[in-house]
Amino acid sequence: MSNVLLEMKDHVAVITINRPKALNALSTEVLSDLNSALAEVCQTKSIYALIITGAGEKSFVAGADIAEMKDKNTDEAATYGRFGNQIFSRIENFRCPVIAAVNGFALGGGCELAMACDIRIASSNARFAQPETGLGITPGFGGTQRLPRLVGAGIAKELIYSCRQIKADEALAIGLVNKVVEPENLMEEAMKLANRIAANAPIAVANAKKAINDGLQTNMDAGVSIEVKEFSACFATEDQKLAMNAFVNKEKVEQFHNK
Repeated sequence: MSNVLLEMKDHVAVITINRPKALNALSTEVLSDLNSALAEVCQTKSIYALIITGAGEKSFVAGADIAEMKDKNTDEAATYGRFGNQIFSRIENFRCPVIAAVNGFALGGGCELAMACDIRIASSNARFAQPETGLGITPGFGGTQRLPRLVGAGIAKELIYSCRQIKADEALAIGLVNKVVEPENLMEEAMKLANRIAANAPIAVANAKKAINDGLQTNMDAGVSIEVKEFSACFATEDQKLAMNAFVNKEKVEQFHNK
């Protein structure tokens, strides 16, 4: 994984897109390395939260690799789009929560990568855009689907049609990011949130994520049925018994067992 760094400490993993000279642009090789890193984290059952960020101070991910894309035909472009979407869907449906620590430009595929994560924390110098129509294409890694779901159809259409780049404060105002912090505090804030998530019952968090994601794809009645399924499944876990007994006895759970 020459283009991606992976660090795992306690119950939190950090994946860093490490191609700063190219502003961490997503080539096929970078996407493959990202996929490999995700597989490694997925197999490490002691990891309960994941952070994705970019190397350097300028860019989270400044889009896909245009030099690699420019000569593709329609079949090759479809294969490339499916490959990127497969990885981003893997992030969206990852077994534990994923936090994007957006440390600069999140353009095109970079914005799409951030949107595939559960939560986005941005540094004050972060910039977001979907500039694809200015390059003669549409967003190809989920931008036309996730951006309207996050900010509403009208704002999403404006941003995609116009290619307008927005600053972190506007991204916060429209609901694209959860929080904006100073650049020097970004990873500290992301780690603080990741550790707070990781301190809760991992199966319950995972079930809550699945209930939210699956429920958003359907109507309220079906969504409530999904919630009941995930809620009741928690009662088969050791962690539910541990936590509820501790609560009744006015005790504190020191550590969940992920069972």
